[in-house]
Amino acid sequence: MRAEEIREMTADDIKSRVTELEEERFRLRFRSATEPLENPLRLRTIRKDIARLKTVLTEREAGSAQREATPTKRGKKEHSKNG
Repeated sequence: MRAEEIREMTADDIKSRVTELEEERFRLRFRSATEPLENPLRLRTIRKDIARLKTVLTEREAGSAQREATPTKRGKKEHSKNG
């Protein structure tokens, strides 16, 4: 899953996808303890996809928090020269 694809998803879609991947990761880890996996690299792929999804979600939350905060306009500070 690429970051561009994730950014096109809604926040609810991202959260549900994270939940699905975490469940799949749990099942694969559990199964890997009892038997060899067909594709052991799938665990790595899932872990990285979860990280990407959470990163995009955090970026959105940080972006919306910045937009909600009212920016204050500050005038130029007057510096006096001693001398």
